Amino acid sequence: MNTAAPTTDTMIPVTVLTGFLGAGKTTLLRRILTEFHGQRIAVIENEFGEENIDNDVLVQDSDEQIVELSNGCVCCTVRGDLIRTLNDLASRRKAGAIHFDRVIIETTGMANPGPVCQTFFMDDDIAEAYRLDAVITVVDAKHGMATLDRQEEAQRQVGFADRILISKKDLVNEADYEALRARLVRINPRASITPAHFGETDLHTLLDVSGFDLDAILDIDPEFLAEEEAHAHDHHDHSHDHDHDHEHDDEDGYHECGPSCGHDHHHAHHSDEIGAFVFRSNKAFDPERLEDFLGGIVQVYGPDLLRYKGILYIKGINRRMVFQGVHMMMGAEPGTPWKASEKPNTRLVFIGRKLPQDIFTQGLEQCLA
Repeated sequence: MNTAAPTTDTMIPVTVLTGFLGAGKTTLLRRILTEFHGQRIAVIENEFGEENIDNDVLVQDSDEQIVELSNGCVCCTVRGDLIRTLNDLASRRKAGAIHFDRVIIETTGMANPGPVCQTFFMDDDIAEAYRLDAVITVVDAKHGMATLDRQEEAQRQVGFADRILISKKDLVNEADYEALRARLVRINPRASITPAHFGETDLHTLLDVSGFDLDAILDIDPEFLAEEEAHAHDHHDHSHDHDHDHEHDDEDGYHECGPSCGHDHHHAHHSDEIGAFVFRSNKAFDPERLEDFLGGIVQVYGPDLLRYKGILYIKGINRRMVFQGVHMMMGAEPGTPWKASEKPNTRLVFIGRKLPQDIFTQGLEQCLA
């Protein structure tokens, strides 16, 4: 009997599609469902309003939960528990009753993507059958600023994202678009941001992102955070002339720039609940102290920690450790060895709600060997 553990190749990749009400999720989803793109996609709708994609695209028996479309995609509406629906889909697929290559979950516009993401780590059956690939968040260019001001859930959706699509760019001027983009970068400096004309969007750029795959970081390591930070600063309007002495790596090598960094940004009046900061150090961590500190941090701040990810320099280990977490669940895996030509270092980005950056920074510093 073959009891081999599932591999990435055999697991079903899952994309979580989120965005606030009216952002354009359904427009994108309708295109995915109706276009021939060479893949069979199971779409799980988690909408609770009366208006959903079934009304426009599907003709189905009201008692039927899963229907197959002409292009090979299948669609179902969550009328109960998400875990039960995912297990049902996996069982039908295994039995040959339906065929699909991947799953897209469309969340309700008011939803925090966190619990959906956690599903793929907390349930053993789900974790064995599925691989969470990425969170795609759609933001409305015309109403995005106001929505972010009023709705913390919209900020959470941005904070969780691996890819951010800005819809309706044609309805705003370039200055307003850049202001929104700069704000999104500040909330989540690790997500790529692109305008989305859903009639032209390359769907393949939204699939196989590997945003939750620890090994995927190594593809763009070691400069993945540095590049994102530089990109973020490119879109900040520094209206002051003083030296940026707070941005250099000092003797301890740490650098953080986040919502409380003190920069006089032109958008500083947007006091977002969700924000990001970066910790960097050229000193090695003591592994026991770091484990104790991180364990305590997630116990206290876990509900407010959306995503955290990075590379750790650990004393006594001659290779980088690749680290990431969602809320209270975190993990680390050995990465590639440090090259003789590079200086080992730690780079961590934390995205969350009102995180006390000083407590995180001081605590991490105390874990350095």
